[in-house]
Amino acid sequence: MKILQKLLLFSLLSSATFSDAFAQQSEKKVSPFRLLIRGGLESGGDDVAEIYFVDGSTQSVKAGQGASVAIGAEFQVPALKKLLFHATAGYKFVTTKADNANISLSRVPVQFTANWMATKKLRFGAGLVSHQGIRFKADGIGEDITFRGALGPTVELAYSAIGLTYTALTYKDQANNRYSANAIGVSITFALPKR
Repeated sequence: MKILQKLLLFSLLSSATFSDAFAQQSEKKVSPFRLLIRGGLESGGDDVAEIYFVDGSTQSVKAGQGASVAIGAEFQVPALKKLLFHATAGYKFVTTKADNANISLSRVPVQFTANWMATKKLRFGAGLVSHQGIRFKADGIGEDITFRGALGPTVELAYSAIGLTYTALTYKDQANNRYSANAIGVSITFALPKR
């Protein structure tokens, strides 16, 4: 009977030690990189164009306005778990309510931010955003406009996946006219796999 008790005690201790070792080993293997998926809605900036409709209504296309989707990566600094770096590239687009023409402003935003996790869910971010391939298309109704690439600061305050953003940019067209593309918006960010 004592031998059976000793074997049982030995097997329990062995399994507990193995479980602890396995847990420590799996903790070490957690990658500091995660997939980042981001979306947003922004508004603001100068008018790039004013669209007049047959019913007498008008619609402005603003330089900072648009919906965006982006994909990228998050890097969590191993020695400082509260510090995260985000890098994303995406597509930002705005169109008008016109039925007979596809009038739009599109651009490719590339964003790099440093983020500090104040709590498990509260995140502050700041960094740089670059808009490339900025094009206003009038679909034959007016003149198309091509803008030079723009670079500016961006900040974000987020709780869980939802954030408030502010970006400061200036677009320049081919005639060297300047347009404020400053925008305030709402973002949603998911990092996968979840931790």
